Amino acid sequence: MPKITRNKAPTKIPNEALLKDVEQYPDDYMYERAQRLGCSKSGIESALKRLGISQRKDLRASKSLSDEKSDISE
Repeated sequence: MPKITRNKAPTKIPNEALLKDVEQYPDDYMYERAQRLGCSKSGIESALKRLGISQRKDLRASKSLSDEKSDISE
């Protein structure tokens, strides 16, 4: 039966650096984090999953929406 997990420390993306980046830029996209930390988007994705951080967007503050569309009634 193949192993599902392995006991290996993260080498490319340090946990502290990623946590600090998420705290400093909470609404950034994964590719923006990847550019800052010098790795791939999929690397950021797996590191966030490893740390148990979900990327939930607040639609009222999202960069992908213009000012007119950001007034969402709840």
